[in-house]
Amino acid sequence: MKGSALWLGASLAALAWAAPATAQDAAPQTTASDTATTDDVEGDIIITATRRDENLMTSPISASVLSGTDLGNKGVTNVDALQFAMPSVVVNNFGQGNDFNVRGIGKAEHNTQTTTGVITYRDGVPTFPGYFQMEPYYDVANIQVLRGPQGTIVGQNATGGAVFVNTNDPIINGGMRGYVNANYGNYNDFGFQGAVNIPISNTFAMRVAGFAQRRDSFFKIRGAGGTAYPYDNGKMGYLAGRVSFLWKPTENFSALWKTDLDFLDSGAYPASPFYQHSSFYPTYKRDLYNIELNAPQDARDKFVRSVLKLEYDTSSGIKFRSVSGYQTGNTMYRADLDGTASNFGDPTTIVLPTNPTGTIKNYSFYDNVNETQFSQEFNIISPDNKRFTWLIGGFGMWNTYYFPKPFSNFTINACYPFTTIAACLYQLAGRNPERNLAAFGQVGFQITPNLKIELGGRYTASRSTNYVNVLQYGLAINQVQKVSSDNFSYKASLGWKVSNDQYLYGFVATGFRPGGLNVPVSAATIQPFKPERITSYEAGWKANWAGGHVRTTITGFYNDYKDFQVIIGYPTFPTFGIELNVPNSTKIYGGEGEIDVSVGGFKFGAGVNVLHTELGQFYASDPRAPATGACDPLKGGAAAATNCINLKGRRQTYAPNLTFNFSAEYTLKLPGGDTITPRANFGYVGNQWATLFENPARGDRLDARKILNAQLAYTHGTLTVTAYATNLTDQHYVAALNSGLYFAGAPRQYGLKVLKVF
Repeated sequence: MKGSALWLGASLAALAWAAPATAQDAAPQTTASDTATTDDVEGDIIITATRRDENLMTSPISASVLSGTDLGNKGVTNVDALQFAMPSVVVNNFGQGNDFNVRGIGKAEHNTQTTTGVITYRDGVPTFPGYFQMEPYYDVANIQVLRGPQGTIVGQNATGGAVFVNTNDPIINGGMRGYVNANYGNYNDFGFQGAVNIPISNTFAMRVAGFAQRRDSFFKIRGAGGTAYPYDNGKMGYLAGRVSFLWKPTENFSALWKTDLDFLDSGAYPASPFYQHSSFYPTYKRDLYNIELNAPQDARDKFVRSVLKLEYDTSSGIKFRSVSGYQTGNTMYRADLDGTASNFGDPTTIVLPTNPTGTIKNYSFYDNVNETQFSQEFNIISPDNKRFTWLIGGFGMWNTYYFPKPFSNFTINACYPFTTIAACLYQLAGRNPERNLAAFGQVGFQITPNLKIELGGRYTASRSTNYVNVLQYGLAINQVQKVSSDNFSYKASLGWKVSNDQYLYGFVATGFRPGGLNVPVSAATIQPFKPERITSYEAGWKANWAGGHVRTTITGFYNDYKDFQVIIGYPTFPTFGIELNVPNSTKIYGGEGEIDVSVGGFKFGAGVNVLHTELGQFYASDPRAPATGACDPLKGGAAAATNCINLKGRRQTYAPNLTFNFSAEYTLKLPGGDTITPRANFGYVGNQWATLFENPARGDRLDARKILNAQLAYTHGTLTVTAYATNLTDQHYVAALNSGLYFAGAPRQYGLKVLKVF
């Protein structure tokens, strides 16, 4: 969701899943870019996310890569679908925002005070942290997901990993070339995308790409008592465009400028109370897509992102690089926070008799919030393929959330019929600026022709400030808060090329997530939360078999957290969420395996992640239940205290013990050169807990997601016609839990798409 609503502590409002059903088929990759992943003539996977051209199979990193063609073949149309196409990834999607976790690390609570542990880059610049993430994938060259702490070779620091999304660049002297792709499917889903490369001179070229989609709602929404619902029920309409210019006046200098403009009208993100989909309350059982509401809904995003990349290569091979990014966006969201159509008896009192209210009250929410971000990265990079290599860099990012006046631009209304009475309204206005500065570097030395050591370090200084005025049900709270933190993190790796087909590596790395500020819930100042630190150990074995037709990777990792950041109820006011640090060590460890097979027209790929997470000694009050007495995070509560729970050993939220995926396709050649290709892919995300309290009677347990996609493609020259289906078994699964509401994942979608390359 947007930074606004969940600035209140990950519990006031949420957005549902609304993945586009567009038949994504990026144009064939045409250029090497910051995160390019291509197959060369030997079949090697070449990556440049490390700021160098490196073979993934002989690099001391853990990563999964997808080309633009892979995205289309696996039905990956946006960030949510990545979790079904590669291991270790979990996405919990609230629509306009999402929580993206890698190996159980990332952002387990959706709010603005917590920075994300997994950074998403678009064309080399970090995007808004967790928001405006439903941007569709079109004209994409490649996507690469790096696992583990990142920071000694790239802009923003990350404790869990980094996602690099790179779009196709213009091609100088590449001719007029491009593609168009249209699809039509169920839910009256129509989509179109296309791109064209336009050569202007022998030193200058441009590329224009566009995307459009409209779709009817997945949901059947009724008003109270089954009456007609008069508001938007979730019809979506997306429109996006991108223009790129590449100027290369000499062999040594290039300038690449890209600008994206997106208008994303998701209509609504309907959600319903968890108890309507729980075996604990069979009387209220209903389908995830059948909902009753009485408050209006809206969900619209619009934003602009501009990226300028300058590169200069000296005669000695040293590269100077600058990557600048500017982004500005507006998000408007309106929702029925209780997910019901009227006041009625609370069924949770049957299983949870401590519920003091006995009724579900009508709550509604509205906000209209702006966000801007500027980032700048500089690199100086030594020549490749030398015995001694080095890289130095600097990074700065300035991000601000704006909650504009009047106060009505951010409102939670606790009364129905809806009113402007102050005692019914929680409102705020102000701004939340953040600054992040860093210097980093890495050196590598080839001890022997087959043994290489790399050492890297990073210094980060961050600052966050709240200039926010709150009207809390008639109580004015005006506070200015500021928090700063700094950190030095490092990475040391050793890679051994045992033979041309066998590679072993190991590393130790540290990571850092800045501290931040909590929402003022009373006249007293609430303490900021401290930075979170991680030490990660990893070892891996990469191998080629059968002359390169089979690739395998096996990885083991162990992560030790200090001051792990969590959101729980305020110790003496548990109905308000605040961010705290787990006093003791939190452990996350596991293993991964990947295999790719390519023999003739047959291709097969699979990946698996096994994960164990264990929270350190920590006490907290569940904010959904009443409490008496204080609950100290380290010592617990007094004998008379209630609802003070020892969370030691609990699993990290949104961290399933098992994820895996596999895909297969076979290309059958027909007489005359045409081909028919059947393909299928399956993704499994195991059951997970949505809160640290692990209470299934509160809806905390989310069942496993099992998504099967299939396609049948016929290619005749430059024309491809594909019948496609996503979520073929039509699993109705919960994509996220927030504020006691379940948000549904996309149901089965199917249709026909036509791709023409020219």
